[in-house]
Amino acid sequence: MKIGVFSKSINDPKHRDALLVLVRILQKRGHEIWTTPSLEDFIRMNHDDISPLVFDEVEGIGKPIDFLFSIGGDGTVLESLKIVKSSEVPILSINTGRLGFLTGVGLSELEDAIERIELGQYILESRSLLHLESSEKVFNFNFALNDFVVHKKETSSMIVVHAYLNGEFLNSYWSDGLILSTPTGSTGYSLSCGGPILFPKSDSFVLTPIAPHNLNVRPVVIPDDAVISFEIEGRANSYLTSLDSRSQSITKDVTMAVRRADFVLKLLRLNDTNFMDNLRSKLNWGYDRRSEN
Repeated sequence: MKIGVFSKSINDPKHRDALLVLVRILQKRGHEIWTTPSLEDFIRMNHDDISPLVFDEVEGIGKPIDFLFSIGGDGTVLESLKIVKSSEVPILSINTGRLGFLTGVGLSELEDAIERIELGQYILESRSLLHLESSEKVFNFNFALNDFVVHKKETSSMIVVHAYLNGEFLNSYWSDGLILSTPTGSTGYSLSCGGPILFPKSDSFVLTPIAPHNLNVRPVVIPDDAVISFEIEGRANSYLTSLDSRSQSITKDVTMAVRRADFVLKLLRLNDTNFMDNLRSKLNWGYDRRSEN
C-alpha cells in the first residue's frame, strides 16, 4: 500500500517517537511511505535505511495514496484536511493528544491496526465539511471539518450577527459571536458554548451563539442542505472569522455564506470502536467517583 504520514510538528517528543515507530513498521511490512519535506528530512536523519517519497504540504497529495496516517490529536486531523483536500483519501488518526474525538488508535495498538487495515478489517466514515464563500478572499483554503466562527475582535463590546437561511432572515444574534458547526465539530467549541452533540450522520448543522445577550436565544439545529449567510454589525471596524483552527481579521463590509461542501472527509475506523464508545470514554458518561469507595 501507499501510505502518507503527516504530523503538524515534531517538536513534541511524543510526536517524534510515534513517527519513527510508524515508519519503521510500515517499512518492515513493505509499504510505500509518503510524507512532507520537513518530515522526510527527520526520518532520513533517524532511519538512514528509509527513503520516503514526498508530497507538498501546501499543494496537498499530488499522487494517489491509499491512506494518510495523522500523528497527533484532533488538531492534526484538521490540518490533514488541507492535505487530502477533495481526494477523499481516508485518514487514520494516531493519538498522541488528549481528549480528541477523532483520534483512532494509540501507539501501542499501531502494528495491530496496520495489520487489520491490510486485511480490510476497517470501516470508512464520511464526515461532512463546510465551504465558505465570501465577497473578499479571506482564507486560502475555504473548507472546514469542525466549524465556522464569527466573533468579536476587541473585548469591549458585543457584536450583532444577522443570520439568514437560504436568503430568509433567521435571527440577529447580539453576542460575542456565532458558531456554525458540523456534526464532527459539535463536540468541540459548540459543545463548550452549550450546543448539542450531533451524530456524524445527522445531515444537520448547528448554530450556537457565544455568550448571547438575550438569554432566550438558544442553539438551533438546521438542515445541512441550507445556505447560511451572515452580516455583521458592531462598534469595532474589524472582526474575527475562523475556519477550524485558522483565523483572519475581516471588516463588516465582507459578506459571507457557508454551505455543505460537495466532497467529504473520510475517517478510517477499526471495527471495534464507534462514536458512542467515544462519547462514553471522552466525556466520562456513566462514571461516578462515589463508586470507587
